[in-house]
Amino acid sequence: MVEEFAFDNTEERRKSRQTDGAGWVEVIVGSMFSGKSEELIRRLRRAQIARQKVQVFKPVIDDRYSIEQIASHSGMTHVSKPVMTAAEMMSQMEDETQVVGIDEGQFFDMAVVEAVNKLANSGKRVIIAGLDQDYLGRPFEPMPQLLSIAEFITKTHAICVRCGNTANYSQRTSDSTERVEVGASDKYEARCRKCFVPYSDAPTVHE
Repeated sequence: MVEEFAFDNTEERRKSRQTDGAGWVEVIVGSMFSGKSEELIRRLRRAQIARQKVQVFKPVIDDRYSIEQIASHSGMTHVSKPVMTAAEMMSQMEDETQVVGIDEGQFFDMAVVEAVNKLANSGKRVIIAGLDQDYLGRPFEPMPQLLSIAEFITKTHAICVRCGNTANYSQRTSDSTERVEVGASDKYEARCRKCFVPYSDAPTVHE
């Protein structure tokens, strides 16, 4: 489920920016299992088909599926460079790069906001995907700050595994109270507002 919030004629505005040399920022946000990485990979592949120079980065902490690839829960992958900080990402940026992809933006330090602005100001298209809320349902920095500087915002939704409604929350099903707890279906499931329980809840079992 993908919804895009921008002014009218979103695609036409993107095309006009490509021709006038201006950079911009696109942010893809949503809960876990909502297709954020899948949408990011789709856009990156289209850019490559258009023969644009693409660089992709992800935080080194995310090693769930691969160390040097971004991966969706559905199995889509794209080669990426794991980095510790926004500064490390910028040190590896190549001048000729036209499109920059960043996955799991919520795991970056706050310096990523300034880095993304700098990249867009230099004429690059920057696409960031990440969780907009943590396991308590609170804004997950630095995603709110990235949303505020983005020209284009896409909100993705999952399906609540408990009742089947639209899911907007990442329900933690483990006992950890750490804000950053990397995991997939072994530690999280998608929940709607009604079924979401802050902190943690037992995994859903369908008989």
